[in-house]
Amino acid sequence: MSKARESLIPEASEQVRLFHISVPQEAVDNLRARLRATRFPNEQPVTDWSQGVPLAQARALLQYWESQYDWRRFETELNSFPNFRTSIEGLGIHFIHVRSPHPDALPILLTHGWPGSIAEFMKIIRPLSNPTEYGGRAQDAFHVVVPSLPGFGFSDKPTEFGWNLSRIASAWSLLMQRLGYRRWVAQGGDWGAGVTTALGHLLPPGLAGIHLNWQFVFPTEIPEHLSFEQQRAVGGAKLFLGDGNGYFRQQATRPQTIGYALSDSPAGQAMWIYEKFYSWTDNNGSPEDSLSRDQMLDNISLYWFTNTAASSARIYWENKGASFSGRKLSLPVAATVFPREIYRAPRSWAEQTYSNLVYWNEAEHGGHFAAFEEPDIFVAEMRSAFRKLREQ
Repeated sequence: MSKARESLIPEASEQVRLFHISVPQEAVDNLRARLRATRFPNEQPVTDWSQGVPLAQARALLQYWESQYDWRRFETELNSFPNFRTSIEGLGIHFIHVRSPHPDALPILLTHGWPGSIAEFMKIIRPLSNPTEYGGRAQDAFHVVVPSLPGFGFSDKPTEFGWNLSRIASAWSLLMQRLGYRRWVAQGGDWGAGVTTALGHLLPPGLAGIHLNWQFVFPTEIPEHLSFEQQRAVGGAKLFLGDGNGYFRQQATRPQTIGYALSDSPAGQAMWIYEKFYSWTDNNGSPEDSLSRDQMLDNISLYWFTNTAASSARIYWENKGASFSGRKLSLPVAATVFPREIYRAPRSWAEQTYSNLVYWNEAEHGGHFAAFEEPDIFVAEMRSAFRKLREQ
């Protein structure tokens, strides 16, 4: 599998070169054989998801992956966009780059997180880049840049430590310069929000503003009397830090150890991510309420075929001592709060950190994977959030 994986990704140079995604058939056949040979644990002694993915749901998803899922469909979809690779600070970075047909389009850099990928943005790239074909106005057009984080997807796996949020932000700044963009905006959620926030602190030339769909803001002192929104935020944070962050502690402390299990077992890799689709999406008790099996397996398969379980987990290790709140941002910040986000910050706390908060909205639907779950809402938010910045 390692040789097959390496054949997927040519060596990058500082030139921006087109890249065609093509997973060898032997890798697809190997995946199916491994899925057929899955050894399952015994059934959980509870009737809900409190111990993790229930056995029945695990069997159903893996059976679908083995017998009905079509990787070539998703591969074709990925290749319908212009894909590129370029070397930045010695590391090959993969990205999708779609230039708008509208000449006055605003360049936007979209950054995913974990356990997400470029798969999250498949349904929003065309509406953002060519709005007149999707019910929008030419004035709302974007040139769209969607990179894969270091160690994720078709970007290279770092072989040295040091690829933390600040370094990734610096690399993204160089990427936008290399593409010739003099004025641009950035957007992110999850680790993408961390990178985008780091860009806001870096203030590279040309960055006009940022949008976050997860806002890392928390006061230094919790008020004695909390409003409803503040209590909601505190409750969400406590739930995550108590019952919801076992994966975080594992990947922040021993990413290599968990990598052996996830790299060897597609069942393990699938459940490691599938459980997050249950916990973090706006669903009614099943991940399939928010995302189709094909969508979830597109994302999971991307991790599997690129063998990036360990390398993607290392972003937690790289940033385990980082502080995600407290430092003020002076550039224009836009924010959208989705109702099933892990932690929902109140506007009053955001204003303490974002001194130039130009846009704030609470969406009616959606969760942690905002663009993936609610592409129409996400596109509308991008158009609204950056409309004022276009006028400057």
